[in-house]
Amino acid sequence: MYSYKLSYLKQLEAESIFLIREAVAQFENPVLLFSGGKDSIVMAHLARKAFWPSKLPFPMLHVDTGHNFPETIEFRDYLVNKIGARLIVRTVQESIDNGLAQEEKGPNPSRNGLQTITLLSAIEEFKFDAAFGGARRDEEKARAKERFFSHRDEFGQWDPKNQRPELWHLYNGRKNVGEHFRVFPLSNWTELDIWQYIASENLEIPSIYFSHQREIVNRQGVLLAKSEYISLLKNEQYEEQTVRFRTVGDMTCTGAVFSPANTIEDIIAEVAAARVTERAARADDQRSEAAMEDRKKQGYF
Repeated sequence: MYSYKLSYLKQLEAESIFLIREAVAQFENPVLLFSGGKDSIVMAHLARKAFWPSKLPFPMLHVDTGHNFPETIEFRDYLVNKIGARLIVRTVQESIDNGLAQEEKGPNPSRNGLQTITLLSAIEEFKFDAAFGGARRDEEKARAKERFFSHRDEFGQWDPKNQRPELWHLYNGRKNVGEHFRVFPLSNWTELDIWQYIASENLEIPSIYFSHQREIVNRQGVLLAKSEYISLLKNEQYEEQTVRFRTVGDMTCTGAVFSPANTIEDIIAEVAAARVTERAARADDQRSEAAMEDRKKQGYF
């Protein structure tokens, strides 16, 4: 007899597809935030499933710091071309040139936080009223506070103490002029779920996720890759190590991990045994106890 019982991954997939369709039904001009990382790759795949055989009914938006890993940008362009999506790219450099943002100074400058300015400018420019994101609740405690439909005020800001209830799978997307929502269909997924889903759906991912030889510098426990955007501090030097990345983002704050994992199965085993979250390798989250929540209140992803 045929079984109608869904596997755990298929239940997550069904919930996410329902949320994507619900958002498209409620909002007039949504956009998918796309970085080229594993979570946004899964988001793009789920969105394609939600509306197959039609093309995506909304564009993708990448906020490029200009300091991204080359492998990620190369994969972003490859995937967008493969699935025939429309990609909008807005850069932090444009925000700096227009006087909206200012480069950080100091011994460890980063453009990661400046993405908020570029993101909010793009949302205002294109009048997007909903932005799909690949954030998950297991990543970081501030992200655990987000609703599936997360309200942003007319300034793009988030108030964690003023969120709407989401009972019985009912989602309230009502908003005033100038406000918008962030929509997080992957909220209930874990990092391990993402990798198991990538394996089950045979999804392509950037090579940066697999083990490789790379020159890195250990800066207060964060393994930063050698790049023209990082200046060595006193007593620092680069060393070649076997590493991979659990997250992708700005090269100035995204740290690697020592790893021999060079297949999806290896990564799944490694993540299953990990005792620290993937965000532990991010220097931007270590600036303060509430670094992520402070950024999100200002309009960060």
